[in-house]
Amino acid sequence: MSASQRLAALGLSLPEVATPVGTYVPARRHGDLIHTSGQLPLLEGDLLAVGLVGQRTGDVTPERATECARQCALNALAAAAQAAGGLDAIESVVKVTGFVASAPGFTAQPAVINGASSLMVEVFGEAGRHARSAVGVASLPLGAPVEVEITVALRPL
Repeated sequence: MSASQRLAALGLSLPEVATPVGTYVPARRHGDLIHTSGQLPLLEGDLLAVGLVGQRTGDVTPERATECARQCALNALAAAAQAAGGLDAIESVVKVTGFVASAPGFTAQPAVINGASSLMVEVFGEAGRHARSAVGVASLPLGAPVEVEITVALRPL
């Protein structure tokens, strides 16, 4: 089954790629790799959540942040697919880097970024397994709780 068929079987489709708000591009190809810019958990132009991830009252829950990481990953796949000429031009996921806006004492960044990692495996199977970093940060653009960037390898022409 192709990546686009797996995505459809999950009931998902690639969203429109967000227009950059600065002097950068959503994704850039270099040789047989595509690197995406950091993607926020935007759905139809709106953030799924805003705030720090943690256990305190008012924080974004780790579970909601995991959902946000999944949306970030879907947005990153859309940017990569646009640069690749389609999702099925992507052979494998090389690296996922996730940033979690973390409340003091929150240390479950890897669990949050599993939302992105799991989507990659669901869409690409074993070719979706990747190297990864999950980093806690003080804040992210627009107050987003999570940001994800990916590097993918293209199929040989």
